[in-house]
Amino acid sequence: MPILTDIAVAAQTPKQHQKAAHLAKELGIPVTEPTTSNHSLLLVVTEERLELRQCGPKAPGPVWVDFTGGKTDYRRRRGGGRKQTLVRAIGVKGKNLPTVLDATAGLGQDSFVLACQGCRVEMMERNPVIAALLEDGLRRAADDPAIGKIVRARMVLSSGDSLTELAKIPANHRPQVVYLDPMFPHRSKSALVKKEMRILRTLVGDDEDSDQLLTVALRVAHKRVVVKRPAYAPPLNGPKPDLAFKSKNNRFDVYLL
Repeated sequence: MPILTDIAVAAQTPKQHQKAAHLAKELGIPVTEPTTSNHSLLLVVTEERLELRQCGPKAPGPVWVDFTGGKTDYRRRRGGGRKQTLVRAIGVKGKNLPTVLDATAGLGQDSFVLACQGCRVEMMERNPVIAALLEDGLRRAADDPAIGKIVRARMVLSSGDSLTELAKIPANHRPQVVYLDPMFPHRSKSALVKKEMRILRTLVGDDEDSDQLLTVALRVAHKRVVVKRPAYAPPLNGPKPDLAFKSKNNRFDVYLL
């Protein structure tokens, strides 16, 4: 389950104070000043975007959702298209463009990859802070001339606990595919993970109910459930996967229905 941590909202400049106060009220967390705060994490409203910042002398740089540039945009343009392991695991082939429910949306990168390949993706994110970051990224991407049409037509976000929300889906609205990407098991001896994962782990901790989520997903999905796992990790507890698609660092376990 998501954990509450020492977090507050801050405005980068006085111009963003009203927006920061509104966001803090929505999330039920305090407002503070970015330069004097003693919180562990800050959700900072800047002129351009919403950022999550870890505080402290050795803290990594800020994290925000950006579908229009950087690695995400490069992956869209030169990431391999339908040859990508994720896309093949989801079952995209020919004219088959399955509807996908990403039940652990996080920062939305995998959902965006699938949307760019033609899938309509519903994203669920249960941590309200991450959902706020994702909502901000989607809003900015929707206005982008290169990808706006894709985002508006194929990506929709809902905030809520997938473990509960999946069970409410009526039979005639079941997604063809449910995609799960739970927080990877922590390896203390591994190299320092990228800043996004370091900050998100500080915010949400480990996903301790992944096995339960798989059980619910198997009841809801119409055609398959796909679970992203580290290459070193065993499958989630439950039935044995029918297929596994492997990349250098990850594995996608596929359960056919």
